[in-house]
Amino acid sequence: MASTQHPYTLESDGFVLARLDDAVRAAQGNSLWYLTFGLACCAVEMIHAAAARYDMERFSMIPRASPRQADLMFVSGTVTNKMAPALRKVYDQMSEPRYVISMGSCANGGGYYHYGYSVVRGVDRIVPVDIYVPGCPPTAEALIYGILQLQRRIQEGHRGGLLAR
Repeated sequence: MASTQHPYTLESDGFVLARLDDAVRAAQGNSLWYLTFGLACCAVEMIHAAAARYDMERFSMIPRASPRQADLMFVSGTVTNKMAPALRKVYDQMSEPRYVISMGSCANGGGYYHYGYSVVRGVDRIVPVDIYVPGCPPTAEALIYGILQLQRRIQEGHRGGLLAR
């Protein structure tokens, strides 16, 4: 009886063929080290997504306290004009390629404080944003969905910081 399987399999031959670019993108997308930049109430939902119920570590997301070891930044909350230079400085210290997820109405576009004299009308005026997570505050499920979308974009070959341009 003839087999319909391909004659070369991982189980029988012990090798896998892949392009180097595909392997590197799969490694980058599945090993994101994130830096939290929690500025307001959205940070609570970001913490909630990292806690036991949603557990971002099962998506290979590792929290880092130093921007030099992180390649993903979560910006959650209202960005003020006074905080903007510090946010940009931390972003510039991150390793390449670097990615930014903006979560919450305040980070995305100023939110309720849009017309305030001290509020930046969107974090994308300070750093390039790859994924926007809407809501006030966004749920932990929405953040997880945004992370999965970022991983998909990385594996498709998008470079960090270039998605919003």
